[in-house]
Amino acid sequence: MSAFNVAKFGGTSVANFEAMSRCAELIENNPNTKLIVSSACSGVTNLLVELANGVQDEKRRQVVIEQLEDIHYAVIDKLADPLATEQAVASLLKSVASAAEAASFQSSDKLTDHMVAYGERMSTHLLTQILKERGVSAVRFNIREIMRTDSAYGKAEPELDTISKLAQEKLVPLCQKHVVVTQGFIGADIEGNTTTFGRGGSDYSAALIAEAVAAEGLEIWTDVPGIYTTDPRIVPKAAPIPEISFSEASEMANFGAKILHPSTLVPALRHGIPVFVGSSKEPEKGGTWIRQEVESSPLFRALALRCNQTMITLRSPNMFQAYGFLAEVFKILAKYKISVDLITTSEVSVSLTLDQTNTSGGAPELPAEAQKELEELCIVEVEQNLCLVALIGNNMSECKGYAKKVFSTLEDYNLRMICYGASPHNLCFLVRSNDSRRAVQDLHRELFELRE
Repeated sequence: MSAFNVAKFGGTSVANFEAMSRCAELIENNPNTKLIVSSACSGVTNLLVELANGVQDEKRRQVVIEQLEDIHYAVIDKLADPLATEQAVASLLKSVASAAEAASFQSSDKLTDHMVAYGERMSTHLLTQILKERGVSAVRFNIREIMRTDSAYGKAEPELDTISKLAQEKLVPLCQKHVVVTQGFIGADIEGNTTTFGRGGSDYSAALIAEAVAAEGLEIWTDVPGIYTTDPRIVPKAAPIPEISFSEASEMANFGAKILHPSTLVPALRHGIPVFVGSSKEPEKGGTWIRQEVESSPLFRALALRCNQTMITLRSPNMFQAYGFLAEVFKILAKYKISVDLITTSEVSVSLTLDQTNTSGGAPELPAEAQKELEELCIVEVEQNLCLVALIGNNMSECKGYAKKVFSTLEDYNLRMICYGASPHNLCFLVRSNDSRRAVQDLHRELFELRE
């Protein structure tokens, strides 16, 4: 069979019957699209996370379950032949209620993954039936049959060789005969327990699937027409970017551009699979192609904003001309599986930010046990209510004078932890949360709106 496209639809793209019908039209309009990866319906994952965190009030649990019912039955009620789909969704909702009761006694990362996966499991029943009723030969596939991961619940790592082998055995033959609808975001460990890749991980799993089936392209359909110079909700004059390199897009994703999960592009980059990002609501507006090679590589490409940052500052006179201090710090962080994002150092202190890797949302926390061990080495300061602003571009280290333009624009802001040099594609810094949007607006006006 010749290579085919994989299309991933985000939560807003499958929010309701009308949105799913637009997805179906996009699938119909591209005969090469044989494999569909769906997120949960918009808002569903947040409700499931609430239940998974443990809701002891039985009335509140029932209210949340009724909200889940309303979202899915609003679609079922518009199906021409709803019986089988209604039975499947009702069974899954019953399981959600049972798991929510268990979580009210004791929650865990394992139970959270089990619960939040129900969103994708339900949405794929709905989307498959809509496609069938439009005359598409569609089948639903349980992605946990091939998406093997480790058991790091909430931030699972894929077993690439196993995924590839199982995809060639089970998924590719199915795509030869049907349009296959499957779930993003979720997988299973060797014992069959459900795992997830963390919030936003449906993009990543779609790229893993595209890699495993050797797709010729990956389409990511969301609620905005491609990638912009910054978030249009923050800066109305943000401009669309027709084409961007893998390197630039990876930096944008890593530094907070919510249109892509930070890990999404890694599998696509490994196999040179071009990625298209567009809006399922407005496909006529086009979108952004992400490729290995692009024609234009401007000095300034985009601005990204990532909030809910936690900065840890470690101070100790013993660092001065000493060996092994940082090694000991990172040994402790590794012991507690704490992922570090950015880092800056001086003679007697080191500042770092914690990476948000799981499904919980909010600012990442430094575990009390880890903080206690670090305090045996040094003074530990923890700061939150911070946002990371990242300027993404090309060959910044080779251009004179650009830093003066950036920092003169930001002279009225208290900048923290300025990071530059590790990558030619970004310059980033922390600001207080209540200053972050205005800082992005000022930088965008100076660097993007006023440039010739």
